[in-house]
Amino acid sequence: MHLYLHIPFCKQACHYCDFHFSTSMGQKSALVDALCTEMKLQKAYLPTPELQTIYLGGGTPSLLTERELEQLFTAIHTQFTVDSTAEITLEANPDDLTADKLRLLRRYVNRLSIGIQTFDEATLRWMNRAHTATEAEACVGLAREAGFENMSVDLIYGLPNRDASRWHYDLEKIIALNVPHLSAYALTIEPDTAFGRWQQKGKLPPVDEELAAGQFEELTRLLTGTGGAGKASSGYEHYEISNFARPGQYARHNTAYWQRKPYLGIGPSAHSYNGHSRQYNIANNTRYIAAIRQGRVPAEMEVLTTADQVNEYLLTGLRTQWGCSLAELTTLLGADFARQQESDLATLYASGWLVCDGDQLRLTNAGKLFADRVAATLFVG
Repeated sequence: MHLYLHIPFCKQACHYCDFHFSTSMGQKSALVDALCTEMKLQKAYLPTPELQTIYLGGGTPSLLTERELEQLFTAIHTQFTVDSTAEITLEANPDDLTADKLRLLRRYVNRLSIGIQTFDEATLRWMNRAHTATEAEACVGLAREAGFENMSVDLIYGLPNRDASRWHYDLEKIIALNVPHLSAYALTIEPDTAFGRWQQKGKLPPVDEELAAGQFEELTRLLTGTGGAGKASSGYEHYEISNFARPGQYARHNTAYWQRKPYLGIGPSAHSYNGHSRQYNIANNTRYIAAIRQGRVPAEMEVLTTADQVNEYLLTGLRTQWGCSLAELTTLLGADFARQQESDLATLYASGWLVCDGDQLRLTNAGKLFADRVAATLFVG
């Protein structure tokens, strides 16, 4: 089983981010109290109480104090059984990762997910990131010195008004730092963000899809050695559209999402899934805290139909190197999936975007650029 805790606080608002967070720390203590109470209220949600992974996301969980971390993990161990080999991840920003803070974090977690985004100073300022390029590079070494061998770094590509060589520089830096895991995301401009408002005023161009596709291909080529003659592999496996890892260092928590394993989300805006339904907590700190104090989880529930379950499996499974099992699709659908979708499958095979390897449907390298379109083509109604 898998547990996610949402820590909705940040020092400042990045210009691209539309996740739920607050830059005011006034409710942080009360929110941590509420997270601990919600764990007690929700502990029966999962089929079993044993946790294989724990993930603290946000927001910026690296803003948590020693007292807050101790309080949260005491509650986790009180309400659940944590497997001795559990992956325990905390999202962190480079400016928080001093040597002292890393030693503190090492007492509670065994994996870091570091939001670097780029090693370019000007781009960091343009995105309104709180850290510097120097901190971005230094934090990886400091984390290793503190005992963190298992870590991931986030990068963003497809940024407008940016010299193309900067993306290559970011990738070479990741390879040189020998980071075991990389999550690389194409920029999306959401309406309720600074970038979204700039775009509405004509101050920011739309994302150049051709540029983003080219940078995705460069990402794949440099990290895995595929897609180009004479390109040596840097030793990474492209195991999910946005994720690359050294062998054996996949993100176990996120893989559980893609493989439709049950997970419990705690905190405002957190989502949960138990195989048959999804639950969505309210994305409002004040209302969340008030409801939890009343002994009530402020969440909406969606019961998944057969079509929902099939379509979610296609949407998530096709993003991974494992793909989707035709047998599993048939079980979920209650009918022969390959026969029912025969025409669309034939079209996708002919396009070169999808292959069938025995029982498994998998995207080709070319198909990875169109993952959502491929999945949508196969959706059932």
